[in-house]
Amino acid sequence: MENGGRIILTSSVIVPKGPPDHMIYAASKGAVEVLTRNFAVELGPRGITVNAIAPGATATDMSVANAESYHDPKAGMTPQEQWISATPLGRLGRPEDIANAIAFLTSEEGGWITGQIISVSGRFKF
Repeated sequence: MENGGRIILTSSVIVPKGPPDHMIYAASKGAVEVLTRNFAVELGPRGITVNAIAPGATATDMSVANAESYHDPKAGMTPQEQWISATPLGRLGRPEDIANAIAFLTSEEGGWITGQIISVSGRFKF
């Protein structure tokens, strides 16, 4: 990579939560977060920034499939309704929300941000 480049990795908001049946996935994303911080230190002298985004509930095929594993039938809502109710903004994320965060981090305006894990989740809470 040339000096002054940008690296964006992908983590997940589930890393600190430890949800059931997602141990391996959460562990792999935790490793991404460690790599993000360490690569930022290693590559910083070359002007390369390294960050990770941590999406929350986003309207994708993967998220819709995973919604079932977090669903509480006692809540009286569909899995998707339950996820929507878990965000203050009252909606699921959209792929373009994730893309916008990445675009910012790769821009000149994002050039002073490095070694960070950026939640792109609408403050999604489990």
